[in-house]
Order: sequence, then structure tokens, then C-alpha cells
Amino acid sequence: MDETYGLHSETGDTGAALAKLAQVELVVSDCDGTLLYTDKSLGDRAVAAVMSLHAAGVQFTVASSRPGKGMRHIVNPLKVTMPYASYNGGSLVMPGAWEVLSSHKLPRDVVQTSFETLAAKGVDAWVFIDDNWYLTHPDGTYVPLETRTVGYDGVLVRRFDDLDLDAVDKIVGSHADTALIERVEGELEKQLEGRGHAARSQTYYLDVTNIEANKGTAVRELAKRANVPLERIAVLGDMGNDMAMFEVAGVSIAMGQSVEKVRRGATLMSSSNDDDGFALALEALVKLRNRR
Repeated sequence: MDETYGLHSETGDTGAALAKLAQVELVVSDCDGTLLYTDKSLGDRAVAAVMSLHAAGVQFTVASSRPGKGMRHIVNPLKVTMPYASYNGGSLVMPGAWEVLSSHKLPRDVVQTSFETLAAKGVDAWVFIDDNWYLTHPDGTYVPLETRTVGYDGVLVRRFDDLDLDAVDKIVGSHADTALIERVEGELEKQLEGRGHAARSQTYYLDVTNIEANKGTAVRELAKRANVPLERIAVLGDMGNDMAMFEVAGVSIAMGQSVEKVRRGATLMSSSNDDDGFALALEALVKLRNRR
């Protein structure tokens, strides 16, 4: 039998990391690029792995850059009963009633800075307020993908200044030039330091959220609500916006296709999302618990 269960550490002791995984009581997973296949579908093996997790008495929820409404078709089949985090942790939403338990809106000056920088770089911008997403260019490269991802259409507006810019949950910059998006990420991080947070959720998406709206803050809040210590939480992800939760959880698991800084920051590495890396990690967790 493979004693690593298909997982390994690139930065430390794999055996010690697996021992910590066996003690986990709550799992929080990213969605796109982690829980879901690249085509945005939820695989049968992933669903089965979460059901096994429930049966083992381990709590499960998700954290995503998506709006809360755009996550309902994910949390329902996975029978998530505790709050989940949308907008990179900017909001906590309760399944069933779909009540927003907490939210962190973007300061107006962060909104303005983001608009100016994205426009100057030729990056298409979207604005998310509550469960609505607004766009000014309906023919944008990634509009069809975002429509499929969240499960509903964006709202076309002539200009963003006509919206309530004091109620913005997230701004997204999208561009097919992934090197450009990476450069703009670095620039906005410096411009927004201490005021807002800029991180890529995909290689072609740059998310701007409140300084308190990150997945690390969300995991801390979820830990309190679940009454689980942080060291007994496992998180799974693949992109830079997942690093904040890697930093606070006892165990962090990166997908095989993860960008380098995510790989370096993870406790354990799994297979890629398209090779069922998510399911493999949860299956390993359940097997380890059964061996205790």
C-alpha cells in the first residue's frame, strides 16, 4: 500500500503532514481549479469523497471568489449545512435560507483606484454587488465563461458610475494576456496596500476585495462557528487567493497544477484538479482517520 496515499510534501516531512491530516475535523475547499474540473463540472468522485467525509464526522464547506448565488449549485449536491464563503471570504452565506451572515464591502477609494488602473492597462472590469455582476462590454473574452461559471447572466450597464459604488463586494479584471494580469496584480497590490486586497483567482482573473475579505479571515470565522481549532482544519486550493487560508489552517493541500508560490506554501501536494486531486486528498483523510 502507498503509505502517502498519493499525497506528498515538497517542503517538509510527508509523514508528519499526514499525521496532522488524520486529526482534521473541518475541511474548507476552493472551488474553481480545486473541487471542480477545469470545465467547471463537479465530478462524481468528488461528490462521493465529500459524502464519505460527512460519514466520518468531518465537517465540510467551501470558499470561492464566486458570488454566493453562483455557488448554490455546488453546495447543494455536496450537502453543505454550515456557512460557506463567497467573494474570496468577503461574505459568509448560510445554505438553504441563503442568508448573508457577514460581508465586507470595498471602500470607495479602492473602487476608484481599481477602475483607473484596470482601464489604464486595457483590462476589462466587472463589478459585483450582492449577487449581481455588472459589465460594460458584453463581448468581453471571458463573459461567456463567467456566465457559465456563476450560472446566470451579467447585467449590462453603460458605465459603472451609475451603480451604488459604496456597495461593491468585488471588482474583477479579466484579460487573455495572463502575463499582463500578473503584472497588474503586482501593481494593484502596491497601490492598495493597507486599503484593499488584489489577487488572481484564475490566471486570467484579478480579484479586488476588501482588505478583510480574504479566505484566511473566512477560515478563522468558520473555525469559530464550527468550534474547531485552526490546527484541525484542512484547506485545499490552487491559486494565489488561496494562500491566505493556507497560512492559518493546520493542513493545506495544493492541487498538482498549482502555481509555484502555492506549491511552496502548501503542507501537502495532491494530483491536479482534472486528475481528481481533490477527491484523492479527501479519500486519504478518511483512510488516515480510519487507521487511528
